[in-house]
Amino acid sequence: MKVDLHVHTFHSMDASTTFEQLLARCSEVGLGAIAIADHGTADGALEFQKIAPFQVIVAEEVLTPHGEIMGMFLKETIPSGTSVENTIAAIKEQGGLVCIPHPFDPLRSSALDSKVVEALAEKGQIDIIEVLNARILLQSAVRRADKFAQKYGLLRGAGSDAHGPEELGNAWVEMAPFRTKEEFLESLAKAEIRGRRNSPLVHLHSTSQRIKRKLIKP
Repeated sequence: MKVDLHVHTFHSMDASTTFEQLLARCSEVGLGAIAIADHGTADGALEFQKIAPFQVIVAEEVLTPHGEIMGMFLKETIPSGTSVENTIAAIKEQGGLVCIPHPFDPLRSSALDSKVVEALAEKGQIDIIEVLNARILLQSAVRRADKFAQKYGLLRGAGSDAHGPEELGNAWVEMAPFRTKEEFLESLAKAEIRGRRNSPLVHLHSTSQRIKRKLIKP
């Protein structure tokens, strides 16, 4: 099964994908499951989960003072702006998984500080690390993430980080079907990383969306 573990919807301030576009594009590229990880909210994922004809993992990119942490298999939104420790505790309280998105990306201000990532790995507080994010521009960041996963024995994830429908499915994991968090973890341990990195031009879309939202904000 082809699974994109990092997708945004219009619930993110810098994304435009509607639920209708999401359904159509997932069918077009053959995605059997997705993780919706909007910035600062799980609302979009919770809404889409009710109408999707396939598996939807409720996730969220939570912004801490040191960068973003993704919670997966969540039940409700976790507020951004709190400490790394409090964010991880909130994810675990919901029975969720801690994923580090786009690690070691020097061109992305929202990437979690590399020293923090190292410290969390040493403490065994990371469940998954994203080794391929289609929006990462530098191959060196991809290689570093993969080596890091090997060093600490972490599960490896991949996702398109799609902010527009045309990006969906550009990076994914090929894994066995799953129904529960436990089955997901078992399947991910045997998964294959697939996909490619996008053209740098995709970042213009999210930048324009962010500007547009600011202009029309009441």
